[in-house]
Order: sequence, then C-alpha cells, then structure tokens
Amino acid sequence: MPKIRILEPIDNLCDYTFNFCWNDSKLQPEDIIPFQEGTYFTYADLVAMLKAGGDLHIEGNVGKRLAYSMGTDLKHLGGTGKMEKAGNVFVEGDVGPEAGMGMVSGSLYVKGNIAEPLGNLLEITSDVEGYRKFRSITDILCNGPGKDALKANSLTENTLKLNDGILRGTIGARCNWQGTIVVEEDVYNGTGVLMQQGTIVINGNAGMNTGSHLNGGTVVVHGNVGEFSGAYMKDGKLIFMDAKGYVGAGMTGGAIYSKKKASTSPPAAKARMEKEDIELIRKTMETGRVESMLFNKYEPEKEKEKFVAVHMRDGSIVMRKI
Repeated sequence: MPKIRILEPIDNLCDYTFNFCWNDSKLQPEDIIPFQEGTYFTYADLVAMLKAGGDLHIEGNVGKRLAYSMGTDLKHLGGTGKMEKAGNVFVEGDVGPEAGMGMVSGSLYVKGNIAEPLGNLLEITSDVEGYRKFRSITDILCNGPGKDALKANSLTENTLKLNDGILRGTIGARCNWQGTIVVEEDVYNGTGVLMQQGTIVINGNAGMNTGSHLNGGTVVVHGNVGEFSGAYMKDGKLIFMDAKGYVGAGMTGGAIYSKKKASTSPPAAKARMEKEDIELIRKTMETGRVESMLFNKYEPEKEKEKFVAVHMRDGSIVMRKI
C-alpha cells in the first residue's frame, strides 16, 4: 500500500477535480504535495493510484475536501462523466470538512475525527480495526450496501432516511436510483447535483447549488435554498419555499417551483402552472390545492425567433427570419 506522511494538514488530497484547476490555477495536478516527509508525490499521483483501484495510506491530519468527486471519470478532464471503481483511502489522523463531496465510489477509513460538513458520505460498520469506515451514499444506493451495515440512519428497499443530525453536502450526487432519500434536518451545498433519477426530500433548509446540473429526478426542500440553485439543470424538478439569490442560471431543461417569487438568471423565466404541476406540488409539498396553485414555476425560456427587415425594390418591407 503506497504511503504518504504529511507534517501539516493539506487541502484537496485525492481530489479528482484538482480543485477545479480548469477555472483556477492555484492548484495543478503536477504540483508536488507540500509538507511530505520522505516522498515526492504529486496531487495527480494520488488520484492515479485510486483510479487504478489501489489503496492509499496517509499518515497525519488532512485538510479540506479530501476525496472530492472520487470515483468519477470527470467530463471536464476528458472523461465520460460516469462512475468508475476506485480504491480506498486510509487516514491515520483527523480529516477536515467537506470530505467526500461529490464522491461516488471507493471508501474512506479514518482513524481520527472527521469534521462537518461531510460530503456524500455515510458511516458504516468498519471491517478494519481502529478505523471508522465511510462509503458514498450514491455507491450504497446504486450498487447496494453488500455486507456493510449503516452505523446510524436506516435503509429499506426504496427509502434511505438520514436523521443522525450530521450536516452533509452533495447528497445523492450523480445518483441513478429510483428510491427516495429523506433528510430530517438542514443540508449543506449541492444537494442532488448531477442526479439522474429518484427523489430527495429535505425537511429543512438547503445550501448553495441545490439541484445544480440536475439531470432527472426530483429534489424537494420544505425550507429555503441558497444561491445558484437549479443552475445548469438539464432535466428533473426542483421544489422549495424560497430562494436566496438567483436560480436557474444556464438551465436547459427541467422545472423549478418556488412558493415565493424567485429571482431568475437567464434563460430561466416564469412559466404557466398547469394541472400536473399543481398535482406535483400537492403531492411533494403536502399542501392543499389552493396553496399549490400559488407556487411559481420557472423553465428555460424558449429562444425567440429573430427577424430582420429587408427593403424590397418595390418599396415594400419583408421580415425575414435570421
């Protein structure tokens, strides 16, 4: 098992996105990880080990965003965007916040504490003495728990209930499961990001980027959502009571529903509530018919046809479509 010993907490270890380096150059895959003792691994080296199915042992405390999007063949980096198998990460120390954000496969074994908010993670019974074990929610739902048992919460054939009071982000990331995830408390950022089918019900408030890149399924928030919710939606339904900031930026499909009037970013625009929309609200938000009719619906505004005036020789004007 490859080992790396770090003398100070380092952010973004085993981060498949390389800290979104295609937009921000402060972290490059070929950069050597600082504060190593006796090794010279780069950020890309650790990701390559996990992509090959290997296990990695880290001695020392790690910082924020450990294993970000682990197990994803990212489109931004030339991949398919689909889930793939990944190895396991063993941490002999503490783990900072946002571990496992967007993570879809592999496992994290942690000997110390793990800070909130967590990412798309559930703790399960460990098969390695002295370590706590975590798997991604997406992995457990799409591929089954196998011999692993949840340490808290509950999972039936069609419903995962999260009521352990732990703050999590990117719940259900890239999930392609026909069941329902129910969260009894508030959630962190990115709920349902890139989800393809299924339902997530939040009985509290949600953070930024709720339902962003949603590609099917339904995200229901019985409270409020943060900025950039519904951004780049392709398909599916996002329903909430109120939104902070703008919603629907860059969306190409799907529908957003808000009890209070929401501020939208192009191409999201107000749409007419139809009978099926009212029934959807009644079912998901558990409201009466009259209250359901008061919800606002937003969809991508269809591009208006553009015309140019052409002056003919006879003096007439013809409008020609561009």
